[in-house]
Amino acid sequence: MKKCFSAGRWGVLLIFVAMFLFCYASNLVIQTTYASFSTSAKASVVMECSSGRKLFAKNENLKLPMASTTKIMTAITAIENCKDLDEKFKVSRKAIGVPGTSLYLREGDVYSTRDLLYALMLISGNDASVAIAEHIAGSTSEFITMMNELAKKIGANSSHFANTHGLDADGHYTTAYDLAKITAYALENPVFADIVSTKNIKISNGDGENRYLKNKNKLLSTLEGCIGVKTGFTDDAGRCLVSAIEKDGMKVVAVVLNCGPMFPESATMLTDAVENFKLYDLTQMYDFDNYVSVVDGSNDVAEIGTKEKFFYPLAEHEMKKLQFKYTIPQNIQAPMKKETEVGKVEIFFDNDLLFSEKIFTIDNVKPKTMWQRLKDFFENW
Repeated sequence: MKKCFSAGRWGVLLIFVAMFLFCYASNLVIQTTYASFSTSAKASVVMECSSGRKLFAKNENLKLPMASTTKIMTAITAIENCKDLDEKFKVSRKAIGVPGTSLYLREGDVYSTRDLLYALMLISGNDASVAIAEHIAGSTSEFITMMNELAKKIGANSSHFANTHGLDADGHYTTAYDLAKITAYALENPVFADIVSTKNIKISNGDGENRYLKNKNKLLSTLEGCIGVKTGFTDDAGRCLVSAIEKDGMKVVAVVLNCGPMFPESATMLTDAVENFKLYDLTQMYDFDNYVSVVDGSNDVAEIGTKEKFFYPLAEHEMKKLQFKYTIPQNIQAPMKKETEVGKVEIFFDNDLLFSEKIFTIDNVKPKTMWQRLKDFFENW
């Protein structure tokens, strides 16, 4: 009887441990910033573009294949390295017959880089990606090198590109967070932003043959404020979507990798972000005296101030977590030139330093004149 009780006790303990480990592991998978929302995506992130703040995250640093969302990097690399987007060129043989989604290019077809960028981003033409790369860099391998160099410049250090289109390949991967950073960077380019927000367009080859392209990103038509960006699918990557929304001056990017219901879940995340967060200029919340006493100056006080702006997305309930620390002397010694540093201000959020800038003199701080010094002498005699 005693032996049976012991075994049962250990069995209960093992079940408890197993349940704990399962719950712990599950929590690692579905942990989110929004307590009210979770996603079926294998990895996801929602990021405000100007600050880079992650508003929502799940496995955002997990390296994964990203299918045709690769083309975000292809497009911005091409735009930054093409001297004339409207110059027409002949499509090479190497761009013909690329597997997967296609514009069905033919050898010798004549297109501009701009038109092929629309084909790349709206209908996800894999052949268009190769044609663009060949035209700009002379070879796809050289263009891919340019893509990886740009990724490092952007700070997407957990990404590596092995091709221009996103078909599954060894050494071709990114993270949800890296992809958000790449997209935020690309959206700063007006050409890129215009292309990925286009719903429909007509392009023509050199023979006057028209092609009508419809964007595969359904959110452009169903989500108010949506401004792009790119869909993707392969067997290994699953369904992938990078989407973006702009509202009240705030631009937000959502990335879902390997997510079956990618459109509705992305729409929910983006809507949740713009409804619950607002972009604030935190420098407008400074609360320090704009004047400081002057020793031996022609004026008793000098005006001081700051130069920069700092915008940061916050939910209303987070405002109480902000702290402002001012380091300003009680007085300054004349003379002093305009824009001389006299102090600094630091902004903390939940005890973490968000932003710091210097406090300067607004104008020249002039010394006392001879007459002022003579007056002081006789008054103190």
